[in-house]
Amino acid sequence: MIFRILEDQFAKKSLMSKAADRRFMQLALSLGRRGQGRTWPNPAVGAVVVKDGVIVGRGWTQAGGRPHAEPEALARAGEAARGATLYVTLEPCSHVGKSPPCADAIIAAGVSRVVSAIEDPNPEVAGQGHARLRAAGITVDIGLCAREAAHDHVGHFRRIRDRRPHVILKLAVSPDDKIGAAGRRPLKISREGAKARVHLLRAQCDAILVGIGTVQADDPRLTCRLPGMEARSPVRVVLDRSLRIPGTSRLVHSARETPLWVMTSSLAEAPAAMKLGAAGAQVIRVATATPRPGLDLRSVLHALSERGITRLMVEGGARVASSFVAAGLVDEVWLLRGADAVGAGGVAALDALPLTSITQSRAFRVRASEILQKDTLTIYERA
Repeated sequence: MIFRILEDQFAKKSLMSKAADRRFMQLALSLGRRGQGRTWPNPAVGAVVVKDGVIVGRGWTQAGGRPHAEPEALARAGEAARGATLYVTLEPCSHVGKSPPCADAIIAAGVSRVVSAIEDPNPEVAGQGHARLRAAGITVDIGLCAREAAHDHVGHFRRIRDRRPHVILKLAVSPDDKIGAAGRRPLKISREGAKARVHLLRAQCDAILVGIGTVQADDPRLTCRLPGMEARSPVRVVLDRSLRIPGTSRLVHSARETPLWVMTSSLAEAPAAMKLGAAGAQVIRVATATPRPGLDLRSVLHALSERGITRLMVEGGARVASSFVAAGLVDEVWLLRGADAVGAGGVAALDALPLTSITQSRAFRVRASEILQKDTLTIYERA
């Protein structure tokens, strides 16, 4: 009888311990998300130090990718880290880069247990961080909230594995699948609630991309305009094969405040590139597509990845969106649908492609949906 009571108590304690582990890892994930859009080329990691059920330190990867989350959390914990448990959303690094290895900092702090959500596929880490911790006598548990961690770090994983950023296509369409009025005139489709979500997404991405047609038609700023978050604006990227971007555009005028990268072909004229460079923009030459006109999108994505971009938001226009979908380079779609129809003559959402290329494709599945005032947001992800 006494053994059954002890077994029941152990099982109950084990369940409580698992629930506490999950709760602390969820906090680490939420902390890591604070850095999304600001830490590239490094992943946005979150970390929590817990001792005797009490949080004694929290940290997340800082702007520019350093310091990393683990030393941030350990510094806040101080001596309380000795004998504590560290919850971290990605395997601690084990190599010497611009910062010392996080695994060494964890060992030096005297942490007794590490709960790591997922292994880092970076060949410089790839299990070596976990191995170093175990070799130092630290208990290492891997896999808690791994699915959520994989989603949060998908840009880092994509850059390591596919040598390109994770691509998020944002489309704002009318009930009749249009994104613009007749004559390709710009049209307001979304309301303020939806626009706020889009600007928050901009802040969570490393870069935002449009085509030269959108620049010429709309003269956009492509910044995050949520109050107090202007500094979280992503790098602005323009596809401009012939360097037609006007020197008077708001993008060029603000190139010294918010980075502007203009992707062009090797045949673009040097004087135009020099003028953009003098204005503060960076001109990046990539291969052109064949046999179709325009830039080779895979070369564009590779060039962005080489410069550290992990999460790319594609925002316009119809031809650019269609090209990314047709090339199979869209990983996630944010589809905002407004309440007012545009009518005949309006610009189709995906140019020559039907919107069902996304909404009814086996390549995508719905991950989430919500109502934003009179608009609806549906998020699709690659199946």
